[in-house]
Amino acid sequence: MRKYLLLIASLVIAIWLVRSSLFTVDRTEFVYLTQFGRPIATFDGANSAEAGLHFKWPAPIQLVQRLDSRLQYFDLPGAELLTIVPGGSGVDKTLTVDAYVCWRIAGKEGVDQFIRTVGTAQQARTILSTRISGELGAAIGNMKFEDLISTDANKVDQKRRSLEELLLHGSPRQGSGLEQRALADYGIQLVDVRLRRASHPLAARESIFDRIRSERNIEVAKHQSKAAKDAEEIKSKAEREVREKLARARHKEQIIKGQADAEATKLLNEAYAKDAQFYTFLKKLEEYQNILGDNKTTLLLSAGREMFDLLLQPPKPGGSPSKPADKMKGDGE
Repeated sequence: MRKYLLLIASLVIAIWLVRSSLFTVDRTEFVYLTQFGRPIATFDGANSAEAGLHFKWPAPIQLVQRLDSRLQYFDLPGAELLTIVPGGSGVDKTLTVDAYVCWRIAGKEGVDQFIRTVGTAQQARTILSTRISGELGAAIGNMKFEDLISTDANKVDQKRRSLEELLLHGSPRQGSGLEQRALADYGIQLVDVRLRRASHPLAARESIFDRIRSERNIEVAKHQSKAAKDAEEIKSKAEREVREKLARARHKEQIIKGQADAEATKLLNEAYAKDAQFYTFLKKLEEYQNILGDNKTTLLLSAGREMFDLLLQPPKPGGSPSKPADKMKGDGE
């Protein structure tokens, strides 16, 4: 029985020694190997020669620490930052900025420094968040409010890109940027710092919306006034065109009437020229008809009046007036 227990204990110890002596390196991670706390090797899983199964001394002689080698990101906490007013002519305006950061461990060479200065990914986020927020606030403090919030989209995009470049790479006046300092201080490759949104503080948004509505109402009133003015101009133009067309129509009517009157006068003159005596007779008949046709007027005339001579001796077309005696003689025959 004692032999069996020793055999079982030996097997357990052997299994533990084997499991403690083997470790794997995944292609998405760095493995940091230490012996009694002193670093002795770093394995990069992206390198096919270093990925896979490896041997080490059992713990606590040698220990491994695994670090993610992939690109990581986190959101910066939202902050209300002050922007400058050119010339000091007013109170600085507050701006709420949301941003995010992309980073990774700076290769196999940066693992040792990352472990010694930072330790974990969570601690890296804390350190980077503090430093980047401070740099972002200082950079925005030198910008105008209209640089980041404006109706000119191209201007805003250009200013944002300039701000991001300034944070990452710095400037000749301010020195190195966050990218170089993070690499030198922590072994971190800072890939990108990107502004997601810049907006007014929450407390001021309602008053801003009210001002926007007021401005839009003013624009609506301007458009309505312009529309009414345009409508009046169109109506006035239409009425003017109608008057002009009516004037041209009346003018043309007068011309046609004048031509018709001229043609009628010409025909009358031609008719008068053919038989002037008969034409005169017809005109007198028209005059007598107008006189005698008035029922309200009573005329007392002598039989010797010229009117009765015309009635008794009407002229013949193309000839002389007929005689009553000849007519009576003819009737007797």
